[in-house]
Amino acid sequence: MLLRLEHITKTYGTRTLLEDVTLYISEGDRIGVVGVNGAGKSTLLMLAASAMEPDQGTVSRNPNVRVEYLSQTPAYDPENTVLEQVFAGLDPDARTLAEYEAKTILTKLGIFDFEARMGALSGGQRKRVAIASALVHPADVLILDEPTNHLDAEMIAWLETRLNATKAALLMVTHDRYFLEQVATRTLEVDGGSIYGYEGGYSAYLAGRAARLELEQAMERKRQATLRRELAWVLQGPCARGTKSRDRLERYEALKAQAGPLEHPESTALSAAASRLGKKTIEFQHVTKTLGGRTIIEDFDCMLLRNDRIGIVGRNGSGKSTLLNLFAGRLEPDSGQILRGETVKIGYFDQEGVELDPTERAIDYIRGISNAIHTQEGTLTASKLMENFLFSGELQYTPIGKLSGGERRRLFLLGVLAAAPNVLLLDEPTNDLDIPTLTILEDYLQSFPGAVIAVSHDRYFLDRVCRRTLAVEGDGRVIPCPGGYTEYLESKQQEKRAVAKAEKKKQPKPTQPKQQKLKFTFQEQREYAHIEEDIAALEEQLSQLTAEQEAHATDYLALQELLEQQAQVEAQLEEKMERWEYLTDLAERIEAQS
Repeated sequence: MLLRLEHITKTYGTRTLLEDVTLYISEGDRIGVVGVNGAGKSTLLMLAASAMEPDQGTVSRNPNVRVEYLSQTPAYDPENTVLEQVFAGLDPDARTLAEYEAKTILTKLGIFDFEARMGALSGGQRKRVAIASALVHPADVLILDEPTNHLDAEMIAWLETRLNATKAALLMVTHDRYFLEQVATRTLEVDGGSIYGYEGGYSAYLAGRAARLELEQAMERKRQATLRRELAWVLQGPCARGTKSRDRLERYEALKAQAGPLEHPESTALSAAASRLGKKTIEFQHVTKTLGGRTIIEDFDCMLLRNDRIGIVGRNGSGKSTLLNLFAGRLEPDSGQILRGETVKIGYFDQEGVELDPTERAIDYIRGISNAIHTQEGTLTASKLMENFLFSGELQYTPIGKLSGGERRRLFLLGVLAAAPNVLLLDEPTNDLDIPTLTILEDYLQSFPGAVIAVSHDRYFLDRVCRRTLAVEGDGRVIPCPGGYTEYLESKQQEKRAVAKAEKKKQPKPTQPKQQKLKFTFQEQREYAHIEEDIAALEEQLSQLTAEQEAHATDYLALQELLEQQAQVEAQLEEKMERWEYLTDLAERIEAQS
């Protein structure tokens, strides 16, 4: 047993998040934790990591067990370089051995400037540095809170492979359902202060949870039937010269005092509201857009259909949000034109959201947008709409400043939907939303009578919602693909297989197949001898470019040229790191032959 949480209770104010909870973590465990925002998932992880003390109960582990914890908002020193932050707290000798592993992980996570200061990075970049740090530090138990946030789909797929190969036990909160299915061998649901375990990933959780709720409802029906029978007995007068059985009366009172099962409003069906959308929607004609000297979109044509469901995918920084802003009219093209119909009413849910008044009650924010939301089933009040999006009566009247980050994001999304747009633009709508909320949103979008365009790295969301995909390649190309993410990924794999097959045909066939020992070619030997120096030189070049950008911050033309140089150097560095991986692996296999 690596880690024990026994009879844990944790309360915030008057709210009990966890009550008499017990959890054991053993070698080989890969545990995913799910539940609605605010249920206590992150609290459970902090308790397991000893980042927080329980009100009652004990957390214990073998003194030799090493625990590494990735929080939702990792702490950092703004003056540290990226590598200094990754190696914070690591023994200097271990750092020397792990340096190239760290650089490889950072490169896979889209971080190329290893000497950049942490204070100059975005929140997403800092989270990725924290992930690299957690993976580099030796650990017997890895505790990860939302590791897939701020990662693109390729990075998430790489992280799945990496975690499946680790020997450490895993305890992780994630709302990425494919990630949960691929990595977790056990799923814990935090609900109503208790935890419920299911053997397997997301599909096992769905089946197990449905069975649990059905059993709870059956038990509640039995309890209510018994209560009705006992109530009838209580109301009867006692027999002549007799009295009611005290034991039976006490059993009746105890049965009446029992709490029924928790309500789960995510099962509520909700049709979508939208304004009327005419035949003319949004049309791109030969659109080109350049930012920072880089062509993001080039000669792009697209016709938005009235009931379209489009997913936009691509690596971080490829230009997905730029394309969405062109659809929204927040950006204008450099060339070409974008035509919009007169009836188009856009609802834009962006990553940053809006600045909400912290003193305003949640329900007043929605009422300020609309207090009468018209749906196919009739008119909903703001309160009913909020209830269907998991805002309980108490939560509706809570000041916005007291809501969690996930709850505020859900409130902003609800405000966008309450305005009844007919074209919905969603930029990373799944970040910080729990699985029940995602399910409600997906159901809502499926019945939405207008068009939906969503930028997302959530592969499950894209598969469930989208009918076609636009892949932003980052070099000006936007490649259309029918279907959701799975179809897009299959088309990419088919393309790679076709290229590999064509390359294979070009290679001359050997006249006599013969077994040969692996060895470096002359060119590979020279490359392997100098590749670390080449990588160091590129890293130094990136540092110099960063310094020059700061010095020319007000000179737009010079800054534009420096940004172009930086993109080129980053591409060279990524290529060198991948080449270093190949050559190092080859060197190890050559050594193993001797």
